[in-house]
Order: sequence, then C-alpha cells, then structure tokens
Amino acid sequence: MQMTPDQNPQVQAPPVGRPQLRQWELTVTAVADAPANMRRVTFTAPDIAEFNYRAGQAIVMMLPTGDGEFGRRDYTIRSLDAEKGLLAVDFLMHGDDAHLTPGPAFARDAKIGDKISIRGPRGGATFREDADWHLITGDECCLPAIFHILETMPAKAQMHVLVEVDNTDSEIALNDIREGLTATQITWLHRGDIKAGPSDFMAQAVAGYHLPHGRGQAILIGETSNVRKQRQNLLSRGLTREQISSEGYWRPGRIGGHDHVDD
Repeated sequence: MQMTPDQNPQVQAPPVGRPQLRQWELTVTAVADAPANMRRVTFTAPDIAEFNYRAGQAIVMMLPTGDGEFGRRDYTIRSLDAEKGLLAVDFLMHGDDAHLTPGPAFARDAKIGDKISIRGPRGGATFREDADWHLITGDECCLPAIFHILETMPAKAQMHVLVEVDNTDSEIALNDIREGLTATQITWLHRGDIKAGPSDFMAQAVAGYHLPHGRGQAILIGETSNVRKQRQNLLSRGLTREQISSEGYWRPGRIGGHDHVDD
C-alpha cells in the first residue's frame, strides 16, 4: 500500500475558526494484532521528537477509501515512545467497506515503509491532574484512549472507568492494561442483546454512579447521542461544564470526524 507523493494528499485544512494543526509525514514501522479486536500500526517520522500531546488526544488521518479517494478519520494516539521515536495507533477492526471504514482496511493492508500524512494532535478529552477523582466512560472504539490514559495516569489517581462491550469475551485482563488496576477502578458493562449505538445503556450506568467527594472530572467518549445523555445527567447533578470533557467519537450516518459535545 505504498503511496507515491502525488497519491498521498495533504491533510485537508480545518474549517475557519478551528486551530491550525501541524502536519506530520509518518512511515509505518510495524503492524500487529492487539487486544480487543484491534490492529496496531506503529509509525515514525524524522521530527517525531517534536510531537507533544496528552494521553486521550487524537490525530487526523487521510486514509485511502479504495476508489482512488481519501477520507478524513480521527484516531486516538495509543502510545508514543519518544526515546525510540515511535507512535502507535490502534484500529478497531469493524466493517469491510473501505469507503465507509477505511481505517480497518488501512490497518489490515499496511506494510512496513508505507507513508501517510496526518495532522495533530487534537482533542480535549484528557486527564486533569488537578481533579480529586476521575470518571471515564466509553465503548469499544474508545479503548485505545481509555487504556492510554490508564497507563499514564499517576498511580494514586482516584479513577473509575465504565466500558461498554458486548459480553465477557470483549473484556481485557486488568493487568494487561496496567499492573495494579482493580475492579473498583474499571467496570465492564455488557450490552448483551442491545445493539451498539444510540441507547440509554451507558446513561443509566452513569446515572447510578455515586459521585465521590471533592472536585471531579468526567471524560465521556463514544457514540455522540449517548455521550450527550451522560453529560446532561452529570450537569444536572452538579458538575460544571468545565469538569466534563465530552466527545462523540461516532454516530450512525456520520462518515469521519468527531463531534464536540458541549450542550
């Protein structure tokens, strides 16, 4: 899947009013399967040492759609090894249509030496060290962001994570994420027969979550309408807008991009 310079387009500039993101030219160095039905693609770049980001942020990728065109997709940074100069992205392997889901197609076919242009980093759904406690919610597509935050947070952080998955087969052993994590810090919620997408499933779990004492932070990510319901619940219970970071990673009918959920 090597792209020639005229095949590898410049990442589209953001709409007027949005911050100008730096462009980076990445080269694939490794591809491997990863937990939770993911495929991990590792990249490098000559100037990767200048890539400053916070766990939970994303990059904007222009991915081939199989018809000679390219589609914008936002993907969370899974890790950055500054010493080795390596940046990793996990792609959830869902969908077979390269036009609708170019990320999985790219990850499946990626070869060492392939090149791609990105912009970033972007996003505000990141860990805040000044909070007394933290709540993170998300579904399968949010696992790279959630795992990276859990791996990099201070060991003493008071954290509780709610993860929506199909069933127990979709769970990841806690020690495979970070040594010392406990069931009091991460709860797997099984949808069962409920289809992934808009529902009250996660909103009900958030409504039943007991808010600890002190100043908290909520990071709400996942399907846009689900994130909005969770946000509204926490606002109604006394959290301020500044205490909630919320982004819609996807929604039915939307192709590419994230939704900023601030209402």
